[in-house]
Amino acid sequence: MERIVRLVGVYDADGTFFGELAYVVGHLLGRRSCALCDISHGTFSRRPEFDEVVSTLGVPFDLRHRDEVGDELAAFVAGQLPCVVAEGEGSRVLLVDRVALAACGSRPAALVDATRAAATAAGLTLPSPDPA
Repeated sequence: MERIVRLVGVYDADGTFFGELAYVVGHLLGRRSCALCDISHGTFSRRPEFDEVVSTLGVPFDLRHRDEVGDELAAFVAGQLPCVVAEGEGSRVLLVDRVALAACGSRPAALVDATRAAATAAGLTLPSPDPA
């Protein structure tokens, strides 16, 4: 089993000022949605609960807007946003797709559960949680 060294969540939104504005307006009008945005952010800012819960995965969990990823990752996730990608040593796997993200609702803990389950199903490992 290959070990995951990093997770990358890619939003279905651009990170520029105008990209963020377009997303917010579109979201308010019911024309835009991004399940990963709903999980990681509240109305105006990132949820502290999100950072706390994803830290239990034991690997870095980076969040990027679609215009903030390199060409290689952009090509890998094209047409599949939002999503969470697992990176191992020399490999990349689409771990949590848009359907699975939507099933998480706006619950960061559900994203962690989905990530762990998808990693196991893909034959990938995450560090064992530290005993409390």
